[in-house]
Amino acid sequence: MTTRTERFQRKPKGKQDEVPEEPEEVIRFPPEKEASLLQESNAQKATANELFAKASFQDAIETYDKALSTCPNYLDYEIAVLKSNIAACHLKLEDWKEAVKAATAALDGLDKLQGRTSKAKEVDEEGVKAVEEVDEEIISDGATKAEDTSDKGKREADIERIRCKALMRRARARSELGGWSSLQAAEEDYKTLSQMPNLPSGDRKIVLQQLNQLPPRTKAAQEKEMGDMMGKLKELGNGILKPFGLSTDNFQMVKDEKTGGYSMNFNQGGGGSK
Repeated sequence: MTTRTERFQRKPKGKQDEVPEEPEEVIRFPPEKEASLLQESNAQKATANELFAKASFQDAIETYDKALSTCPNYLDYEIAVLKSNIAACHLKLEDWKEAVKAATAALDGLDKLQGRTSKAKEVDEEGVKAVEEVDEEIISDGATKAEDTSDKGKREADIERIRCKALMRRARARSELGGWSSLQAAEEDYKTLSQMPNLPSGDRKIVLQQLNQLPPRTKAAQEKEMGDMMGKLKELGNGILKPFGLSTDNFQMVKDEKTGGYSMNFNQGGGGSK
């Protein structure tokens, strides 16, 4: 008997015929088995939390991974919580790339969970009832340490709470990682956070500070990377032009103020090869 969900195996976009039926075709563990697995996963998570509190961050990561391997892989909320906690560990270890990776995985899981909830609103009344029962089962069966999330509004609040934590962790990691693209991405994360109505006051203060500090850092990183790129292009051009007794200094780009276009002028005395 097949007991594991087949959703992730059906995920590739090439199998478009399965996408519309995806929520209905998920094969889950029986409730008793799911409860047992969640209990084991939650026990591992509790141990990992203790390790985190003791600053044993690498051991905590390994234990969170064990909790992930035990948790049924269709329980997106529980998996997102674990991934977000792993991101927190990587932040403590200053492993910025892995922190971004783990936080992004958490956010992707929450997006998928909320996407499934949104899709439920588009089906008929019978379909809505079926999907809501599945969502409640995902959250509650066997979650001995989880809060009561039977109320849909509270479940959404819980999702947003974890989303906020994951976004804060990813934004911090991207900011620390540096570089033009990472700093731009950090700005986007902080902008998203600034629009979240339930953002804790302490986090909101950090967000506003970062939104004030990041733009000049991003601009400086952009100018540096563009300068480095132009320097490499100039070096390459000089290498090509050198056999002809020329250099890139012999060529000047002149902007046409009327059209906004550029033309290239040749300057015989513009430096040449030395």
